[in-house]
Amino acid sequence: MDVAAYMTELGQQARAASREVARSSTAVRNQALLATAAALDAARSELATANSKDLERGRENGLDSAMLDRLELTSQRIDAMIEGLRQVAALPDPVGVITDMTYRPSGIQVGKMRVPLGVIGIIYESRPNVTVEAASLCLKSGNATILRGGSEAIHSNQAIARCLKQGLSEAGLPETAVQVVSTTDRAAVGELITMPQFVDVIVPRGGKGLIERISRDARVPVIKHLDGVCHVYIDSHADPEKALKVAVNAKTQRYGTCNTMETLLVDDEVAEDLLPLLAEQFRTKTVELRGCQRTCAILGDIVEATEEDWHAEYLAPILAVKVVDGLDGAIEHINRYSSQHTDSIITENYTRARRFLTEVDSSSVMVNASTRFADGFEYGLGAEIGISTDKIHARGPVGLEGLTSQKYVVFGDGHIRT
Repeated sequence: MDVAAYMTELGQQARAASREVARSSTAVRNQALLATAAALDAARSELATANSKDLERGRENGLDSAMLDRLELTSQRIDAMIEGLRQVAALPDPVGVITDMTYRPSGIQVGKMRVPLGVIGIIYESRPNVTVEAASLCLKSGNATILRGGSEAIHSNQAIARCLKQGLSEAGLPETAVQVVSTTDRAAVGELITMPQFVDVIVPRGGKGLIERISRDARVPVIKHLDGVCHVYIDSHADPEKALKVAVNAKTQRYGTCNTMETLLVDDEVAEDLLPLLAEQFRTKTVELRGCQRTCAILGDIVEATEEDWHAEYLAPILAVKVVDGLDGAIEHINRYSSQHTDSIITENYTRARRFLTEVDSSSVMVNASTRFADGFEYGLGAEIGISTDKIHARGPVGLEGLTSQKYVVFGDGHIRT
């Protein structure tokens, strides 16, 4: 296969399809989503057969149990894909919404209208259910999309792609509005991220290495985050019960997510009282603690943290702990080491909470809440295509609105500028 020619063809088709999707009605796009849900339900045996091929090849290639688990399409996961499509269909449509209409002294009215981005390229690994999640969000927000899943899920993704095409066709939308790359050649990624004439934005979902490569080589804007080095700071004005509950949840509710706390900061004034209580709860969860010198002096039997620990996204039951000199010390540490994903303060002091919100430069900043809430569903977005730590366009969980932009609209009645 001539990969460059193939990807150019996909790009041309996506660009043409994007114009049709952008002018389609909400009802038509919802019809496509619901028809896809029905197609997936009817194709359960085909999905299972395709997925079994991927699993068999994965075992032959030595994929570990965690990767195989992510790859597997169980009946429950198919149910979840179907329900996800129905939920996205029920979400409010941001496209075409006009806001901020004002009259200018000249007599014209000026406002802003939500519009699709155009063509979105999504690059992801392992989980075939991402194919449905990504396609549904792009379609609902009026975009066309090119999906490049991992080679380990090629059969599953192609089976899902057939269901997506059926859903689009039944709604009268072009089947090329959602295209799943059919080649496993890695050169396809290089082509996809260097086609600004066809692709408007790239969303990578995967490991840090993948995202770093795409961010470095792309000629198309990228919505991404590299790390989730999230902090919880327990202030001297914190309610101890809240502090224990939030800190333990932020770390142990789930270890392998980007919004899991990786560093715990504790104010020096309360460290001697709270750290032993925290350590006891973390030990019951078998979390390894790595502390600064002051933390080690209080707890005695933990590993001393290194400079690398303050930068670490463990995605595992390991936690870095540091005693800091008040709010100033906490903010200084966070702004130095944070990946600008999610950071939280535990305090009953309103002034300190407001200062933390103002001075911590992250995409989500919280007060008295677990970092695990940094999620599109929890924020009321219905679903998300990823988390962005960028400062231009979308920041934080990226839902339907994050997959749109705004343009100015002007209403006049024969007005001319003099």
